[in-house]
Amino acid sequence: MALSNNDIFKKLRVALKLRDDDIVKICALVDFAVTKSELGAIFRNENHPKYVECGDQFLRNFLNGLVIHMRGPMPEKKPKADKPTLKKDGGKKTPSKKKSNPKKAD
Repeated sequence: MALSNNDIFKKLRVALKLRDDDIVKICALVDFAVTKSELGAIFRNENHPKYVECGDQFLRNFLNGLVIHMRGPMPEKKPKADKPTLKKDGGKKTPSKKKSNPKKAD
């Protein structure tokens, strides 16, 4: 028997000792609005008339928020500066061959 999204969500809640307030704050980290009543419906027994199935999007947003909650926000990436390119000869300086320019007649 496979675990449903509701089962996974419940197990994470218990394992991490999260309350409804904590889950609301975690979801807010990824701009996903959720209310305590929505959480209550997700955590209900499957036979309850007000039971709501936890969708993939809901669980995905919670997990993304949980990553930010546990690790902190992702650091800003610095723009890459132009790196000097290596020459094909291994970066060795080679004497340049001067081409002779014949003088043009005026």
